[in-house]
Amino acid sequence: MNTQIRGGTKVVQNTDTDYHREADAPGRAELVERVRRKIDTLGVDYIYYQYISITGRVMGKAAPARHWETQARKGVQTWMGGVTNVLPNFKGELIGFDANAMECIALPDPDTFVQLPWDKRVARVFCTLFYSLEEPDCPGAYYEYDTRGNLKRFDREFRAAHNGLHLRVGLEPEMLWLKPKEGEVQPYEGITEPLAYHIGQFEKARDLWMQVSDYARAMGLDMIQGDCEDAPGQIELNYQFDDALATCDRMTTYRQICAEVARQRGLIACFMAKPFMGYAANGCHHNCSLWSDGGREVQELVPGELPGMEENWMYSKGGVNMFEGTDGTWLPSELGHWALGGSLKHIGALTSIGASTVNSYRRFNDYGLWAPIGANWGLQNRSCTIRISSPDRFEFRAVDSMVNPHLFCSALLKAIDDGIRNKIDPGAPESRNVTEVWQSGGDVELIPLNLKDALIALEKDEVIRSALPGRLYDVYNEYKQDEWTRFLREVTNWDVDQYLHCVP
Repeated sequence: MNTQIRGGTKVVQNTDTDYHREADAPGRAELVERVRRKIDTLGVDYIYYQYISITGRVMGKAAPARHWETQARKGVQTWMGGVTNVLPNFKGELIGFDANAMECIALPDPDTFVQLPWDKRVARVFCTLFYSLEEPDCPGAYYEYDTRGNLKRFDREFRAAHNGLHLRVGLEPEMLWLKPKEGEVQPYEGITEPLAYHIGQFEKARDLWMQVSDYARAMGLDMIQGDCEDAPGQIELNYQFDDALATCDRMTTYRQICAEVARQRGLIACFMAKPFMGYAANGCHHNCSLWSDGGREVQELVPGELPGMEENWMYSKGGVNMFEGTDGTWLPSELGHWALGGSLKHIGALTSIGASTVNSYRRFNDYGLWAPIGANWGLQNRSCTIRISSPDRFEFRAVDSMVNPHLFCSALLKAIDDGIRNKIDPGAPESRNVTEVWQSGGDVELIPLNLKDALIALEKDEVIRSALPGRLYDVYNEYKQDEWTRFLREVTNWDVDQYLHCVP
């Protein structure tokens, strides 16, 4: 307990809270000092204190770097409704929180401090959110609406429950680079032609993808490959896989980099799932493997003084891939089968988080363009939602680039945990083309094909809902039900084309 004087009155403050345990964690003071040395060496004047909203948007505040020690010790106050993007529903009411909601504490994670390569006077640091110390019911507790903070805890719990077993993830964030068009029905177009893997098209965008890659490397992303894909302006750049939290943080960083490059060039960095019908969508396949042991090593991506904390350049190395089978086939280990079983059991609810927007389901309904629809798993079968893409990993395909990766990986950990604990059998792999079977009237199980059905699947799934603790599920559902209602309340070009001249 800690006694303070407020307004002439003694106030006893509880110091046995999640906030105090995190702020006073062993080794944190040394990390804070290391950040100060980085600030002074790099000439950083301002810091973005960032956290992640329930949809994956970057929120936060900026402050002068001279206040680092105070803000690292106490955190930064921010309105608790920022997690819903401070947006109203279709009635004009703020989603999840009213204007009188209290503030919460954004406590910086010092190991995520890194300089912005496009303005070296500025750095960013990710934060974990806590209820304020004045909150009457749960002062200083973890803020359950903080999807990034939740993933940190769920990852620790998963490791503890399974003797250090942990999830490593590699993402494939497809996105479009679009340029505005004047006086057109469709006011934008891709900067490249929809010609997948054509080096000529990749060359056309060389200055752009090289700038993105250079910025990414300067912020700790180990870029490994890239190409043009099947939609206008579609480029996919991949970075090295890693533990779930680090990979999700890097996905957020990658989006910020793309947004900055687009601002500089007068372009649109489009992560929307399906901007064009008849062309491939912007998927974000999650390639997943389960590992025991191993350590973290710094990848030497930039010469000289690292422009941020060394932890940004650390990747997991070594250990044993417990997903991979040992019989020389593509079939996973027994534990791998259980992980698949858990993922399949909860596939509908997982889809509601991986494909989180109304537009996401345009991707599934544009049949035959690489997107999955089968609620099953297969070996190199792209019509299945879960595909063994290599003997050492599985690929969850019902995810697009609008995903909140922290929330999805939390949900995936819950599904895998259920599969391992209960030794869930995924059944035999599907060898048929699910799309062709379904279109010909055959019997096949499908994932939800619209947001409404996906939200119903989430509502019924207690395991996946546990990845949205406390009132987070209620607020997420409110946000997404409002999105569905807004969609139903709009008259689109399709409506006009179909019914304007219709005489029943």
